[in-house]
Amino acid sequence: MVTGRDDSHHHIGGPTEKCGVVGVALGGRDAARPLYYSLYALQHRGQESAGIVTHDGFQQHSHVQMGLVGDAFGADDLDGLKGEAGIGHVRYPTAGDVSKSCAQPFAVSFKSGSLGLAHNGNLVNADELRDELENFGHAFTSTGDTEVIAHDLARNLLEEDLVRAVKRTMERIHGSYALTIMHDETVLGVRDPEGNRPLCIGKLDDGYVLASESAAIDTLDGELVRDVKPGELVVLDPDGSGFDSYQLVERDNTAHCFFEHIYFARPDSVMNDTLVYEVRRGLGRKLWDENGVDTDVVMPVPDSGRAFASGYAEAAQEDDATVEFAEGLMKNRYVGRTFIMPTQDERERAVRLKLNPIKSTVEGKSVTLIDDSIVRGTTSNQLVQLLYDAGATEVHMRIGAPPIVAPCYMGINMATREELIASDKSVEEVRDTIDADSLGYLSIDAVAEVLEKSRADLCLGCVTGEYPYDIDGEATDRDVSRPVVGAEAPLSD
Repeated sequence: MVTGRDDSHHHIGGPTEKCGVVGVALGGRDAARPLYYSLYALQHRGQESAGIVTHDGFQQHSHVQMGLVGDAFGADDLDGLKGEAGIGHVRYPTAGDVSKSCAQPFAVSFKSGSLGLAHNGNLVNADELRDELENFGHAFTSTGDTEVIAHDLARNLLEEDLVRAVKRTMERIHGSYALTIMHDETVLGVRDPEGNRPLCIGKLDDGYVLASESAAIDTLDGELVRDVKPGELVVLDPDGSGFDSYQLVERDNTAHCFFEHIYFARPDSVMNDTLVYEVRRGLGRKLWDENGVDTDVVMPVPDSGRAFASGYAEAAQEDDATVEFAEGLMKNRYVGRTFIMPTQDERERAVRLKLNPIKSTVEGKSVTLIDDSIVRGTTSNQLVQLLYDAGATEVHMRIGAPPIVAPCYMGINMATREELIASDKSVEEVRDTIDADSLGYLSIDAVAEVLEKSRADLCLGCVTGEYPYDIDGEATDRDVSRPVVGAEAPLSD
């Protein structure tokens, strides 16, 4: 489950990332280096830990460490990861402790072979599944929900073949997940029935790859085949020659996380057949249509606001507005996520360490500042003040997403309702709090239109307070209930 965490080393002002997963099956070369390069491409999705598990046809090899990909692996580590098939993971914790025990992939050996799991997402019913499995004699080494999936799958593999075992586990777990799994030397990928977390398939010259984002496939000089479908199991041939597909669970509606397109995914990734960068430009154009204000300059909060600001400025100019697109804030890329900010004063100082205004762009001008979201509001307030201090005559804030009013239980550490500035304040009250001349958000309908999705096929819990999963104490936006856990007799070992 989502845990309350000190936000002192998170992305300044933004929600913290989900995780990234990858799996490869190759014919004729070790998988370790392609996995390593893929994790680099997915580093934006998690900076807490990195890991790779491979299988050489005889035994499983694992290397998992805390820290960034470049710190977690050395050449000797990669050389020791033998085998032409493997899975990898970069983690930002949303369930479990911040410790190596919860780092992934999670690897285990049992009577039916070896198993490795890499998980992006968050289970809603992990605690009740854990209690049931402990009653059946399973011993857990971590507090994370990934180990719960591993134990449940291992238990089912004692009596079922691989496909039926996965289906049985999918029918018991409730929540968001994109998984890359290794059973002995076979790599498979599973996407939750709502398609909440992304997963795609890529083709290489000598094999196939599964990854959270297509940018990882690009890094390997591969070709994007397609997204894994919601509720689909994809099994890669161990020799890299192809893959099999099994549609194990189907739902009437999906629950794609709209925030992937707003913030999390790399802009050069393709999701749902659309380049994320172009989606963000389209959202920026809609932002002008709904909340445009004619100022001298429009500028992004780097880096995630850039595509929004580009689309916004282009739409403004097509309407004969005099607005000019400019880079007015420069980012110090050496203030990373490990920067420790134990006090509120230091958190506010960190904004000035990370972003510096270009006075010649700002001085004496009215400015529209575009960001992807407002979470707590402290960063927005600091940015507005930075621009005033640099000589701006007006500062208008425009946001490329609807206001965030509720927490995320699907794998984003988005903060509690008490911490979310928009949860109990009107747009005007938020504007007053951040001290901007005006404030405008993008509507939910505009997001759905640009994504070419029905609202019923999106996860909008953080902006509506209604969720696509059965979560204790929260409203749902569809007819959904948790699987009944504990109704089965224990399996024999």
